[in-house]
Order: sequence, then structure tokens, then C-alpha cells
Amino acid sequence: MATGQSLVLCDLRQEAPLALSVFIGQCAERLHAGERLLALFGRSEEGGGIRATAVFHSPEIPARLTVLRGQAKAGEHYPSLTVEHPAAQSLEREFWEQTGLHPDGHPWLKPIRFEGARQQQMGEYPFFRVRGQEVHEVGVGPIHASVIEPGHFRFMCLGEKVHHLEIQLGYQHRGVEALLLGRSPWSLTPLVESICGDSSIAYAWGHCAAIEALADMPGGLETDLLRGVALEMERIAIHIATLNGLATDIAFLQGGGTYGRLRTAIINATQRLCGNRFGRGWLRPGRSRGLAAAQREELLKTLRDFAQDFAGINELMLASHSVRARFQGTGTVSETAAREIGLVGLVARASGIAIDARSQLPGRLYDRHPLPMLTESGGDCWARMSLRMREVEASLNWLCALLGDATLDLSTRHAQHAQPSTTPPALRPHSLCVSLVEGTRGPVIQALETSAEGQLLHYKVQDPSMPNWFGLALAVRENEISDFPICNKSFDLSYCGNDL
Repeated sequence: MATGQSLVLCDLRQEAPLALSVFIGQCAERLHAGERLLALFGRSEEGGGIRATAVFHSPEIPARLTVLRGQAKAGEHYPSLTVEHPAAQSLEREFWEQTGLHPDGHPWLKPIRFEGARQQQMGEYPFFRVRGQEVHEVGVGPIHASVIEPGHFRFMCLGEKVHHLEIQLGYQHRGVEALLLGRSPWSLTPLVESICGDSSIAYAWGHCAAIEALADMPGGLETDLLRGVALEMERIAIHIATLNGLATDIAFLQGGGTYGRLRTAIINATQRLCGNRFGRGWLRPGRSRGLAAAQREELLKTLRDFAQDFAGINELMLASHSVRARFQGTGTVSETAAREIGLVGLVARASGIAIDARSQLPGRLYDRHPLPMLTESGGDCWARMSLRMREVEASLNWLCALLGDATLDLSTRHAQHAQPSTTPPALRPHSLCVSLVEGTRGPVIQALETSAEGQLLHYKVQDPSMPNWFGLALAVRENEISDFPICNKSFDLSYCGNDL
């Protein structure tokens, strides 16, 4: 059976773009057929037109990524997909904000980031209002008490109970996608690694894979193995940081102290391997840092020691009545709601939705060295906490099996599979490459389009946090406002991943 791939490369000369009405109609047909809309974006063309792109995940076997291309006039209107498919709501909002194409009938049309001309209109944000004599609003942020990215949370409450939460982001106008067009594609990795600092590996791998595909530089399995080691190390480190935050938020001191110590062991191991605690510099197009025999043995020992302590603190956390009382039934998102609003990644799996690109689009690496599809059915803070524990255990087992397999060569001789020469190879002209990497929070999507000369014409980035923020707003409903910190931490979304 063929293996589902997490990358698609299209020659844009093969098929003419569809008129906007046809493009949207075909998007709706695919959604009705059960395909998942992963991304919807556009770019301006000379002459004032808009070139639109939609990326779908097809449930066929083998699963695959597919792309639709459309063309529109500036300011054109189309019937909103969100009316029948609520999972498209955040994608359509961003599409409208970046292109000006208007989704008629969209029930929640408001800016995602306040880009371009809307940058100075944050004060005009149309907050939803709950009316009632005793209803009051509580505003938190955008400036927070701790070292945290800016974001505004507005709670509509009756007493202590939250009836609705609106989350307003967009305070950081970094202009990432424009910056990515300002230099050679071969020198972009340091910038890509900084888009979302705690997902450096996921972003770097997706970027490297796309550049290598556009440059006709296929790597070997050994390169994928090294990148998989880096990615699963990142997953462990960030899940542990979230567990540490959850324990700290409810004053479970054993968890706060132990998870913090264990996270340090993982990020220090990463630093010894590549020189940076967050994995920056580990991956580059055409090459990856290999593991010398001594490094491999040291990492294996670190992970085995870590696994023992991790299992011990998990047992304490799961057995604690106070932890169970605070997390079970708190911040629940049902499977139906999670599916309707298009949650992705761990928070979707914690609501019982089996979506994980490592299993469904495994590519060469995860096809030969699979990871289990893990889900929880509760959809609450307890489910999200438990699933993080189980995902860390799965990543540990996967890494230990890989590192302990003497038949797999991860040495430095595989650090370069096609090292670019002084003059890097040209990228394919008139091409679009979409890569997807299942990061800690979910699918990190990057789409690179080239011009007739093989230069980068458009670079689209999508963090899994963007479609998941609305899930956090739903999770808080009918909970006490004091439950917000643990709901927020159980999702652990990225502000900067949204505010590109």
C-alpha cells in the first residue's frame, strides 16, 4: 500500500486557476465529501487580481494533500464556506483580511491579526456582547503580569460563571511572511526557526523539506531519522513545559518542581547535540547534524533516566485527588464541537478526534518507524493533561528504540545528503510546494510558490494555534473565571504563532 505523504509539489503550468465561484464551489464539494480544509490563502497579482490557494487533506487511502487554485478580482465576493462548515471560520477570516475577498454570510467576520490597512483599527474590534442586568465583563491583557506574549481576553460573566470569552490577538505586527521574501531561500532557516520559538524544529523541518523538493534535492532516510529525533525531542520538551505549567497553576508542588527539572534535562540534551536548547541550527536545507556514537549513547542514557522519573511524577499527578478535582470536567470541548470548529493537533485528539499527520501522512520516516495514534475521549483539562503524558511516553519509546537500533546509522557521515555548493541550485519555476509537519501543537503548514525565474514569489505560514484559539473560548464557557488559567495552559497555544 502506498504511503501518505506530508508534502505536495505542484507544477502551476499544468492547470489553469479556477474562477472564484468555481473554486469556492469545488472547495464546498470537497468539504461535503469529508475532506478537511487545512489552509486557505491568497496573494496579490500584478494588475490587481488575487490568486487563491486551498489545501485539503483527503481521507482516501493512502491519505494525501491536495491543492486547488483559483483566481479572483480585487474586492470580489463569494458565498461563505463557514455557513455550512464552521471549521473554515478562522481560515476565511484570514483570507478576507489578507486579500479583501469577502465571504458573504460569514457569521463571525472580524480580523485575525489586524494586518495592513486594519493595523490601526484594533480599538474598533466588534466584541460580542452578552446582555443582562447582572452581566459584567472582565478584561485581561493585552499586557500580562508575567513574561508572556500580548493578547486580550474579554470574559462576559454572570457572577463567577463565564458565559462567553472573546480572544483578541494581533498585537505583534511582525510581518513574517513578507520578511521571508527578503533574502535567498537558502538562508531563511534561522528566520523560519524564530517564527514560533518553541516549535523551531517543526518549522525548520517543513521549510527544509519544501526547499529540497523545489531544488530537486531528495534526502535519504538517514536525514529523516535525524530530523525525527530532533522533532520528538522538541515534542517531549514542550509537553513537559505544559505539564509543569498545569501543576504550578494548581499549586501541585511536586509536579511543578519535578517537571521543571525534567524539562531542563531534555533541552540541555538538545543543546549538547546542536548548540541550542530549542534546536536551532540542527536542521538546514540539504543537511542535518548527525549523532556521533558517544552522543547517541549519552542521549539514550539521558532518555532512559528521564523515563523513570517521568513515570514516577505522572503516577503522583494522576493519583492526586486535588488534581483530579480541578481538572476533570473543567474546560470541556465535546467531540462534536471540536470537529465542527476544526480543532487540530493534541487538543483535537483529547476530544476524541483521531488526527495526527505522523500516522495519516507518515511519509518515509513514520511509515518505517510508526508512532501510535493516541486519543482521549473526555475533552477536558484532565484529558489534555493525560494525553500529553501519553504522547511523551510514546515519543520516549520511539526515540529509545531508534537510538538503540544498531542497524540504523545516525553518524555524522549522514549530516550532509546534498550539501549546496557555493552557488545553490535553482528552485523549480512556476511551482508550489506545501509541506506539513505534525509539531507539538498540531500541523505546521508552509507553502512556497516560485516565479518564472525560480525566485520565491509567496511564502505562506500557518501555525496550528490559529484554528485552535476559538476552541479555548468554547472550553471556558460555563466554567468559573478562576478556571481560565488551567484551561489556557491545557491548550497552551502560541500567540506569536498567530501574530505573524
